[in-house]
Amino acid sequence: MQAARLSGKAFDGMGIKLENVSYIYEVGTAMQTAALEDVSLEIPENQFIGLIGHTGSGKSTLVQLLNGLLKPTEGRVLYNGKNIHEQDYDKRALRAEVGLVFQYPEHQLFEADVLSDVMFGPRNLGLDEAACKKSAVEALTSVGIGEEYFKTSPFDLSGGQKRRVAIAGVLAMHPKILILDEPTAGLDPRGRDEILGLISEMKQKMSMTIILVSHSMDDVARYVERIIVMGHGKKIFDDEPRRVFRHYRELEDLGLSAPQITYILQELKEKGLDLETDALTVAEAADEIIRKLGGPDR
Repeated sequence: MQAARLSGKAFDGMGIKLENVSYIYEVGTAMQTAALEDVSLEIPENQFIGLIGHTGSGKSTLVQLLNGLLKPTEGRVLYNGKNIHEQDYDKRALRAEVGLVFQYPEHQLFEADVLSDVMFGPRNLGLDEAACKKSAVEALTSVGIGEEYFKTSPFDLSGGQKRRVAIAGVLAMHPKILILDEPTAGLDPRGRDEILGLISEMKQKMSMTIILVSHSMDDVARYVERIIVMGHGKKIFDDEPRRVFRHYRELEDLGLSAPQITYILQELKEKGLDLETDALTVAEAADEIIRKLGGPDR
Protein backbone atom coordinates (compact mmCIF):
# COMPACT_ATOMS: atom_id res chain seq x y z
CA MET A 1 0.00 0.00 0.00
CA GLN A 2 1.28 3.43 -0.89
CA ALA A 3 1.17 6.38 1.52
CA ALA A 4 -1.09 9.11 0.24
CA ARG A 5 0.39 12.54 -0.27
CA LEU A 6 -1.10 15.09 2.11
CA SER A 7 -2.63 18.03 0.29
CA GLY A 8 -2.89 20.26 3.37
CA LYS A 9 -0.61 22.94 4.78
CA ALA A 10 2.74 23.49 3.11
CA PHE A 11 5.76 22.71 5.25
CA ASP A 12 8.01 25.75 5.58
CA GLY A 13 10.67 24.12 7.73
CA MET A 14 9.08 25.23 11.02
CA GLY A 15 7.98 22.18 12.94
CA ILE A 16 9.15 18.57 12.92
CA LYS A 17 10.55 16.71 9.96
CA LEU A 18 11.55 13.06 9.85
CA GLU A 19 13.89 12.04 7.05
CA ASN A 20 14.02 8.30 6.28
CA VAL A 21 13.90 7.35 9.95
CA SER A 22 14.28 3.76 11.10
CA TYR A 23 14.50 2.48 14.66
CA ILE A 24 15.66 -0.96 15.80
CA TYR A 25 15.34 -2.27 19.35
CA GLU A 26 18.01 -4.56 20.82
CA VAL A 27 20.45 -4.02 17.95
CA GLY A 28 22.90 -6.86 17.51
CA THR A 29 21.06 -9.29 19.79
CA ALA A 30 18.76 -12.25 19.20
CA MET A 31 15.89 -9.95 20.22
CA GLN A 32 16.60 -7.38 17.48
CA THR A 33 13.32 -5.91 16.25
CA ALA A 34 12.62 -3.21 13.66
CA ALA A 35 10.03 -0.86 15.16
CA LEU A 36 10.18 1.73 12.34
CA GLU A 37 11.34 1.38 8.76
CA ASP A 38 12.23 4.34 6.51
CA VAL A 39 9.57 6.75 7.80
CA SER A 40 9.48 10.30 6.42
CA LEU A 41 7.06 12.88 7.81
CA GLU A 42 6.50 16.63 7.87
CA ILE A 43 4.59 18.07 10.83
CA PRO A 44 3.98 21.81 10.35
CA GLU A 45 2.90 24.34 12.93
CA ASN A 46 -0.71 24.64 14.06
CA GLN A 47 -2.14 21.39 12.73
CA PHE A 48 -4.42 18.81 14.40
CA ILE A 49 -3.11 15.34 13.55
CA GLY A 50 -4.37 11.88 14.41
CA LEU A 51 -1.63 9.24 14.61
CA ILE A 52 -3.32 5.88 14.29
CA GLY A 53 -2.02 2.36 14.56
CA HIS A 54 -2.65 -0.97 16.19
CA THR A 55 -0.44 -2.26 19.01
CA GLY A 56 2.97 -2.95 17.50
CA SER A 57 2.49 -0.57 14.57
CA GLY A 58 5.37 1.69 15.62
CA LYS A 59 3.33 4.71 16.68
CA SER A 60 4.58 4.79 20.29
CA THR A 61 8.19 4.52 19.11
CA LEU A 62 7.51 7.30 16.62
CA VAL A 63 6.25 9.79 19.22
CA GLN A 64 9.29 9.17 21.42
CA LEU A 65 11.49 10.05 18.46
CA LEU A 66 9.64 13.34 17.94
CA ASN A 67 11.02 14.96 21.08
CA GLY A 68 14.31 13.14 21.34
CA LEU A 69 13.53 10.47 23.93
CA LEU A 70 14.78 7.96 21.37
CA LYS A 71 17.48 8.43 18.73
CA PRO A 72 16.92 6.96 15.25
CA THR A 73 18.99 3.97 14.22
CA GLU A 74 18.99 5.55 10.76
CA GLY A 75 17.75 8.87 9.39
CA ARG A 76 17.34 12.32 10.91
CA VAL A 77 14.80 14.13 13.09
CA LEU A 78 14.74 17.89 12.52
CA TYR A 79 12.99 20.55 14.59
CA ASN A 80 12.76 23.97 12.95
CA GLY A 81 15.38 22.81 10.46
CA LYS A 82 17.96 21.60 13.01
CA ASN A 83 19.00 18.03 13.71
CA ILE A 84 17.93 17.35 17.30
CA HIS A 85 20.74 14.81 17.78
CA GLU A 86 23.61 17.12 16.94
CA GLN A 87 26.14 17.18 19.77
CA ASP A 88 25.32 20.65 21.16
CA TYR A 89 21.55 20.57 20.61
CA ASP A 90 19.54 21.63 23.69
CA LYS A 91 17.18 18.70 24.36
CA ARG A 92 15.66 20.36 27.40
CA ALA A 93 14.54 23.32 25.32
CA LEU A 94 13.21 20.92 22.68
CA ARG A 95 11.05 19.05 25.21
CA ALA A 96 9.61 22.32 26.44
CA GLU A 97 8.42 23.06 22.90
CA VAL A 98 7.52 19.49 21.92
CA GLY A 99 5.58 18.19 24.91
CA LEU A 100 4.62 14.52 25.34
CA VAL A 101 1.80 13.31 27.59
CA PHE A 102 2.26 9.60 28.19
CA GLN A 103 -0.52 7.03 27.91
CA TYR A 104 -0.59 6.42 31.66
CA PRO A 105 -0.56 9.65 33.71
CA GLU A 106 1.00 7.83 36.67
CA HIS A 107 4.22 7.85 34.65
CA GLN A 108 4.30 11.66 34.82
CA LEU A 109 2.76 12.46 38.21
CA PHE A 110 5.11 12.24 41.18
CA GLU A 111 4.91 15.37 43.36
CA ALA A 112 3.07 15.57 46.68
CA ASP A 113 0.24 17.72 45.35
CA VAL A 114 -1.32 18.76 42.05
CA LEU A 115 0.02 22.31 41.95
CA SER A 116 3.59 21.26 42.72
CA ASP A 117 3.40 18.60 40.03
CA VAL A 118 2.36 21.06 37.35
CA MET A 119 4.98 23.58 38.52
CA PHE A 120 7.76 21.02 37.97
CA GLY A 121 8.09 21.68 34.24
CA PRO A 122 8.37 25.48 34.48
CA ARG A 123 10.84 25.08 37.37
CA ASN A 124 12.93 22.82 35.17
CA LEU A 125 13.02 25.62 32.60
CA GLY A 126 14.58 27.92 35.20
CA LEU A 127 11.57 30.21 35.80
CA ASP A 128 11.21 31.91 39.20
CA GLU A 129 8.59 30.65 41.67
CA ALA A 130 6.04 33.34 40.86
CA ALA A 131 6.24 32.61 37.13
CA CYS A 132 6.10 28.86 37.77
CA LYS A 133 2.96 29.19 39.88
CA LYS A 134 1.31 31.53 37.37
CA SER A 135 1.95 29.10 34.50
CA ALA A 136 0.75 26.15 36.55
CA VAL A 137 -2.47 27.82 37.68
CA GLU A 138 -3.24 28.94 34.12
CA ALA A 139 -2.61 25.43 32.79
CA LEU A 140 -4.74 23.76 35.47
CA THR A 141 -7.56 26.22 34.87
CA SER A 142 -7.41 25.58 31.12
CA VAL A 143 -7.96 21.84 31.65
CA GLY A 144 -10.79 22.31 34.14
CA ILE A 145 -8.96 21.53 37.39
CA GLY A 146 -10.15 24.00 40.04
CA GLU A 147 -8.27 25.50 42.98
CA GLU A 148 -9.92 23.05 45.38
CA TYR A 149 -7.68 20.31 43.91
CA PHE A 150 -4.39 22.21 43.98
CA LYS A 151 -3.22 20.71 47.30
CA THR A 152 -4.64 17.23 46.61
CA SER A 153 -2.29 14.34 45.92
CA PRO A 154 -2.48 13.58 42.18
CA PHE A 155 -2.84 9.91 43.06
CA ASP A 156 -6.12 10.60 44.84
CA LEU A 157 -7.73 11.88 41.63
CA SER A 158 -9.97 9.98 39.24
CA GLY A 159 -8.54 8.61 36.00
CA GLY A 160 -9.91 11.50 33.96
CA GLN A 161 -8.61 14.08 36.45
CA LYS A 162 -5.14 12.50 36.36
CA ARG A 163 -5.16 12.85 32.57
CA ARG A 164 -6.08 16.53 32.89
CA VAL A 165 -3.30 17.17 35.41
CA ALA A 166 -0.76 15.36 33.21
CA ILE A 167 -1.82 17.51 30.25
CA ALA A 168 -1.59 20.64 32.41
CA GLY A 169 1.95 19.68 33.41
CA VAL A 170 2.99 19.88 29.76
CA LEU A 171 0.85 22.93 28.93
CA ALA A 172 2.53 24.88 31.74
CA MET A 173 5.71 24.91 29.63
CA HIS A 174 3.80 26.53 26.73
CA PRO A 175 4.68 23.93 24.07
CA LYS A 176 4.30 24.58 20.38
CA ILE A 177 3.61 20.91 19.72
CA LEU A 178 1.59 18.73 22.11
CA ILE A 179 1.70 14.94 21.69
CA LEU A 180 -0.98 12.94 23.51
CA ASP A 181 -0.29 9.20 23.58
CA GLU A 182 -3.61 7.32 23.91
CA PRO A 183 -5.11 9.99 26.23
CA THR A 184 -8.45 8.15 26.53
CA ALA A 185 -7.06 4.68 27.30
CA GLY A 186 -8.94 3.01 30.15
CA LEU A 187 -11.57 5.74 30.48
CA ASP A 188 -15.31 5.11 30.35
CA PRO A 189 -17.28 6.63 27.43
CA ARG A 190 -18.10 9.80 29.37
CA GLY A 191 -14.48 10.30 30.45
CA ARG A 192 -13.30 9.65 26.90
CA ASP A 193 -15.68 12.26 25.48
CA GLU A 194 -14.63 14.79 28.12
CA ILE A 195 -10.92 14.39 27.37
CA LEU A 196 -11.43 14.53 23.59
CA GLY A 197 -13.64 17.60 24.00
CA LEU A 198 -10.96 19.24 26.14
CA ILE A 199 -8.29 18.52 23.52
CA SER A 200 -10.49 19.99 20.79
CA GLU A 201 -11.08 23.15 22.85
CA MET A 202 -7.34 23.53 23.45
CA LYS A 203 -6.69 23.31 19.72
CA GLN A 204 -9.23 26.06 19.05
CA LYS A 205 -7.92 28.37 21.78
CA MET A 206 -4.17 27.81 21.56
CA SER A 207 -1.91 28.18 18.55
CA MET A 208 -0.21 24.80 18.63
CA THR A 209 0.10 21.53 16.78
CA ILE A 210 -1.66 18.64 18.49
CA ILE A 211 -0.78 15.03 17.69
CA LEU A 212 -3.45 12.70 19.04
CA VAL A 213 -2.22 9.11 19.21
CA SER A 214 -4.91 6.43 19.17
CA HIS A 215 -5.96 3.07 17.77
CA SER A 216 -9.58 4.22 17.48
CA MET A 217 -10.81 5.92 14.31
CA ASP A 218 -14.07 6.87 16.04
CA ASP A 219 -12.11 8.84 18.65
CA VAL A 220 -10.31 10.99 16.10
CA ALA A 221 -12.77 11.20 13.20
CA ARG A 222 -14.66 14.16 14.64
CA TYR A 223 -11.65 16.27 15.48
CA VAL A 224 -8.48 15.95 13.40
CA GLU A 225 -7.69 17.48 10.02
CA ARG A 226 -5.05 14.92 9.08
CA ILE A 227 -4.57 11.23 9.84
CA ILE A 228 -1.27 9.35 9.74
CA VAL A 229 -1.78 5.58 9.76
CA MET A 230 1.09 3.37 10.89
CA GLY A 231 1.35 -0.34 10.22
CA HIS A 232 4.21 -2.80 10.77
CA GLY A 233 6.63 0.07 11.38
CA LYS A 234 5.77 1.93 8.19
CA LYS A 235 3.66 4.94 7.24
CA ILE A 236 0.72 3.50 5.33
CA PHE A 237 -1.56 6.52 4.84
CA ASP A 238 -1.10 10.24 5.43
CA ASP A 239 -4.07 12.30 4.31
CA GLU A 240 -7.35 13.98 5.18
CA PRO A 241 -9.70 11.78 7.24
CA ARG A 242 -12.26 11.37 4.45
CA ARG A 243 -9.61 10.09 2.04
CA VAL A 244 -8.13 7.73 4.62
CA PHE A 245 -11.52 6.20 5.50
CA ARG A 246 -12.11 5.26 1.86
CA HIS A 247 -9.46 2.61 2.44
CA TYR A 248 -11.46 0.91 5.18
CA ARG A 249 -10.67 -2.56 3.81
CA GLU A 250 -6.94 -1.87 4.01
CA LEU A 251 -7.41 -0.46 7.51
CA GLU A 252 -9.07 -3.73 8.55
CA ASP A 253 -6.02 -5.60 7.26
CA LEU A 254 -3.98 -3.52 9.72
CA GLY A 255 -6.24 -4.45 12.63
CA LEU A 256 -7.99 -1.07 12.51
CA SER A 257 -11.41 0.05 11.37
CA ALA A 258 -13.12 3.10 9.95
CA PRO A 259 -15.71 4.98 12.04
CA GLN A 260 -18.96 3.02 12.48
CA ILE A 261 -20.85 5.48 10.30
CA THR A 262 -18.61 4.52 7.35
CA TYR A 263 -19.80 0.91 7.55
CA ILE A 264 -23.44 1.92 7.80
CA LEU A 265 -23.19 4.08 4.69
CA GLN A 266 -21.24 1.41 2.83
CA GLU A 267 -23.91 -1.18 3.61
CA LEU A 268 -26.65 1.15 2.37
CA LYS A 269 -24.65 1.71 -0.81
CA GLU A 270 -24.28 -2.02 -1.36
CA LYS A 271 -28.05 -2.35 -1.03
CA GLY A 272 -28.52 0.06 -3.92
CA LEU A 273 -28.60 3.57 -2.43
CA ASP A 274 -26.01 5.62 -4.35
CA LEU A 275 -24.37 7.40 -1.41
CA GLU A 276 -21.09 9.15 -0.74
CA THR A 277 -19.64 7.05 2.07
CA ASP A 278 -17.05 9.43 3.53
CA ALA A 279 -19.22 11.22 6.14
CA LEU A 280 -17.39 11.80 9.43
CA THR A 281 -20.40 12.31 11.71
CA VAL A 282 -23.94 11.02 12.13
CA ALA A 283 -25.28 14.46 11.12
CA GLU A 284 -23.29 14.41 7.86
CA ALA A 285 -24.50 10.89 7.13
CA ALA A 286 -28.12 11.88 7.78
CA ASP A 287 -27.79 14.83 5.39
CA GLU A 288 -26.37 12.57 2.69
CA ILE A 289 -29.17 10.02 3.09
CA ILE A 290 -31.85 12.71 3.03
CA ARG A 291 -30.26 14.26 -0.05
CA LYS A 292 -30.31 10.95 -1.90
CA LEU A 293 -33.86 10.19 -0.84
CA GLY A 294 -35.02 13.60 -2.02
CA GLY A 295 -36.04 14.90 1.39
CA PRO A 296 -35.85 18.52 2.58
CA ASP A 297 -32.43 19.98 3.31
CA ARG A 298 -31.71 20.33 6.99
